Amino acid sequence: MARKLRKTGIDIIRDVPWGTHICQFYRTVEDLTEIVVPYFRAGIENNELCLWVVSEPLAAHDAKKALRSAVPGFDSCMDKGQIEIISYDRWYTRDGRFASRQVLDAWTAKLRHALSAGYDGLRLSGNTLWLEAEDWKDFIAYEKEIEDTIAGKRMIALCTFCIDRCGAADVIDVVSSHQYAIIRRDGGWEVIENASRKTVARELQKREKELRRSNELLSAILNSTHVLIACMDPQADLIMVNRVYAQADGKEPDFFPG
Repeated sequence: MARKLRKTGIDIIRDVPWGTHICQFYRTVEDLTEIVVPYFRAGIENNELCLWVVSEPLAAHDAKKALRSAVPGFDSCMDKGQIEIISYDRWYTRDGRFASRQVLDAWTAKLRHALSAGYDGLRLSGNTLWLEAEDWKDFIAYEKEIEDTIAGKRMIALCTFCIDRCGAADVIDVVSSHQYAIIRRDGGWEVIENASRKTVARELQKREKELRRSNELLSAILNSTHVLIACMDPQADLIMVNRVYAQADGKEPDFFPG
């Protein structure tokens, strides 16, 4: 059965399944709102609970103003709690430091609330300009963990990063932790689609399992015949023999695989 797709509101990405993890690199407030505002508008229009965690350069009252101008009935959505806009220090930090475990637990709790309130799922976005250099390593580890947190769940996440605060290595860290990266180039938005490291690892595990199954089948075939079979490397050294060959050559049974 095909996975149910959700509208992102972002023209260059369009529809995605639940569990999608996106990042945006922005330079100006206009860059930020150009992506995040239609993203949340799509969430509101499609019965999702929305949470926007803001920091400079966009304060909460400015975020509300931007959404109010783009979302019909925005104030009623705020009043009934369909969208929340809160400052980063009420969500990401405890005693001034980033608290990854508490944040991950809070996202999960917010999803439970969304579903119990009758929403289709949770749409979230968090801005990261508040991050200090000493928090970066922990935050990137958190970005990798959030992929596990939202995988298979009714959640979509958009993380926003100021490109002027990121070095080349930082950009690589961020892109490798998200399925899609949005960046402005030559006046337009481009998207980098990334098979996450975890997805690659799962594929490698799948291939390894298939290879192991093939080897087991090959071993069973070789050992069911009465013909002597030996495999050699380019230097003519034995690397595998079947059971009949081993018995005829006086080898121990564990000389060959299988």
